[in-house]
Amino acid sequence: MIKVFRSMAPRPPRPTFRRSRRKLLFILLLILVPLSIIGIFTHGQKISYFFRPLWDKPPPPFEHLPHYYAENVSTDHLCRLHGWTPRSEPRRVFDAVIFSNELDLLEIRWRELHRHVHKFVILESNTTFTGIPKPLHFAANRERFAFAEGKIVHSVFPGRVATYGSDRDPFELEAEQRVAMNHLLRRAGISNGDLLIMSDTDEIPSPHTVKLLRWCDGVPPVLHLELKNYLYSFEFPVDYSSWRATAHIYNDWTQYRHSRQTDVILSDAGWHCSFCFRYLREFVFKMTAYSHADRVRHREFLKYSRIQKLICRGDDLFDMLPEEYSFKELIKKMGPIPKSASAVHVPAYLIENAEKFRFLLPGGCLRSQ
Repeated sequence: MIKVFRSMAPRPPRPTFRRSRRKLLFILLLILVPLSIIGIFTHGQKISYFFRPLWDKPPPPFEHLPHYYAENVSTDHLCRLHGWTPRSEPRRVFDAVIFSNELDLLEIRWRELHRHVHKFVILESNTTFTGIPKPLHFAANRERFAFAEGKIVHSVFPGRVATYGSDRDPFELEAEQRVAMNHLLRRAGISNGDLLIMSDTDEIPSPHTVKLLRWCDGVPPVLHLELKNYLYSFEFPVDYSSWRATAHIYNDWTQYRHSRQTDVILSDAGWHCSFCFRYLREFVFKMTAYSHADRVRHREFLKYSRIQKLICRGDDLFDMLPEEYSFKELIKKMGPIPKSASAVHVPAYLIENAEKFRFLLPGGCLRSQ
């Protein structure tokens, strides 16, 4: 019998596939985890907004009331088209705004509404919602509004200056000013049955909308106003998503608010021109002063050169995605806003004074420093 003896010498070690795979996985984790943390920290807001349709539901839809208007059509006929009845005497109108620094838009607003408004009620504070001291811009420029002097009821809210380590919620300070507005309205002489317009300075109801609501009976006691939304100027129309402006038939329980108060909204009732400023410094002021100042995530966001570039492109100052509840709307609104060459159906005072307000019209995107 022949025996075959195998060599008993040890074989040279060979790297195992499993050990190599573990090492590769460890290296990948070492790279990806820090990159993910940096990415979330840097773009967390974008990530959250992009996936918003997955975790957030839209509010109930509004009931849109059709809005009928054409030049030279009588108010009586327009009242009846809306299902309302004409009044023998118009309601008194109180237009109430909490003012920051939008002098140009305030002038356009008051010039547009002057003949329809009984009292312009304006409240301003010596600090911003974020606790930054600021000048009393309206008080310092009151002579600019001499045309409305007899109708103006103005007051100053003593704000609170933010201190180091302070964690006051800017929305809390904003709410305090809205409570102060309730007292100011009573001081202005508002009474039951008057028409009260609640909106920010840059949310401007059209004159024919206010005329319709003051001359008709049967108007809903609380009515949101759908405004055409613009960004930076009337060159960049966004959509009709602005709904916070409201018209109220005043009663003892009416409270000044800037939130949803009813499901009924009047279609195409005016204009909302957001960040429509003449000077670059005004953009910086609002970005750091209003209730969403936390969106300024980097100091470079406040550079004049960056702001100017984004204004002329119609792009977002805060490098954010649109706040939408569906991927379809989100994708549709991503990127710069398309420019419009139309200056039709914008405030009449703006067209009458086109040279003065060139920065709000098509082709006027360059701002002064």
